Amino acid sequence: MYANFTIFVKIFIQKKMEALRSLNNIPINSAVLKAFMSNLKYPKNKISNLEKNGTLIRLKKDLYVVSDKITHKSLSRELIANHLYGPSYVSFQTALAFYGLIPERVFAMRSAIFKRTKRFENAVGNFEYITVPQNYYPIGITQQTVDNEYIYMLASPEKALCDLILTTNHLRLQSVKAMREYLEEDLRFETSALTAFNADIVEECLKFGKKKTELMQLLKLLS
Repeated sequence: MYANFTIFVKIFIQKKMEALRSLNNIPINSAVLKAFMSNLKYPKNKISNLEKNGTLIRLKKDLYVVSDKITHKSLSRELIANHLYGPSYVSFQTALAFYGLIPERVFAMRSAIFKRTKRFENAVGNFEYITVPQNYYPIGITQQTVDNEYIYMLASPEKALCDLILTTNHLRLQSVKAMREYLEEDLRFETSALTAFNADIVEECLKFGKKKTELMQLLKLLS
């Protein structure tokens, strides 16, 4: 009888792991997790235990992701960034590095948001959220589909650069020459890529964003 019970427990645990594995790397809250444990009397305790044994990674209060050791799939910091605080989209140096436009490896995942600025630190990394104007926010956002499994929001190259210019304190670029020097010397930006930039996105940013003088110099540089 004990042996049968042991087998039952093993099967039960295996099924639960398979259910958690099916979540892949999508961030989830406790309500979703409890739905997987509806037959348990104390699902909250189980969630706590899963966190302690490394099955779940706590991203912030009431937000988790299943460990890549369970799913065997890499965690997406971009997807996590979208879920941690939103609505938001990955931008600034993070997006520019993603496109190969700047050489630096960016350690903090930086996103744009129209709510107040915030920072999060968890086992996956550091996440920063920088405020941009609400009517400017929707311009130039793209969707990145990964392996037909999940989608995250990312700034276009043009919007990522405009976001960075817009939110950099004490940045004064009064001429096309100054803009080019900023790109080449400060950012070490791949300026040859500017030929493929969509000037319409920069023009839209100019309409609704701040730093109009600086964005105008960027627009002139593109033309």
